[in-house]
Amino acid sequence: MLYWVIKAAVTPLLRLGYRLRIEGKENLPASGPVILAANHRSFLDSIFIPLVVRRRVTFVAKAEYFDDPKSAWFFRAVGQIPIRREGGSASERALDSAMDVLRSGGVFGIYPEGTRTRDGLMHRGHTGVARLALRSGAPIVPVGLIGTDEIQPVDSKLPRLGKRVTIRFGEPLDLEHHAGRHDDHLALRDIADEIMFELQQLTGYEYVDTYATKQAEDLPSETVRLAS
Repeated sequence: MLYWVIKAAVTPLLRLGYRLRIEGKENLPASGPVILAANHRSFLDSIFIPLVVRRRVTFVAKAEYFDDPKSAWFFRAVGQIPIRREGGSASERALDSAMDVLRSGGVFGIYPEGTRTRDGLMHRGHTGVARLALRSGAPIVPVGLIGTDEIQPVDSKLPRLGKRVTIRFGEPLDLEHHAGRHDDHLALRDIADEIMFELQQLTGYEYVDTYATKQAEDLPSETVRLAS
């Protein structure tokens, strides 16, 4: 319930403070499980996507946010899933939690790049989203975010008002030819690359076929990858 209360309170403020342009909402399934795979440029990405999606969206958040009482209540209230970067059983539990969201017919949001871009480029996607889709059978809808980094760059503590944000929802990816191949790395890699191609087409941002650097992943970020 608190999720909808927070959304109802924040939505008019964001619409007042920013110029939003939304395209392709007809590509969002009205019901049933779906994975929203988006490029990642700002902390605010995880706010703008739920803002424009009528259904509840669940994301993964780094576990440190749940360790801090100042932010833990908010992330729990909106149903976010904690995950620790060191991997192991914690990462598996997060993957299981994501599967629970999809099995219940929910919407799960994820950033295939694994972290916010630090250089303005779009980077190679990790395969966790592909494994999640093949295991659950949920469709993947690519979500292109444009301009969120101009509102709040990585090193900025406060957002800037009056900026334009464009959110484009692409057509669901057809993964039928990969059915049953959730343990096939080549299939997973192919799907991850297809997602990033679609995101590049939706946004126009330059793509580089390299993962986010180790230095970038060591910097503060609110997202983590489910699997590499």
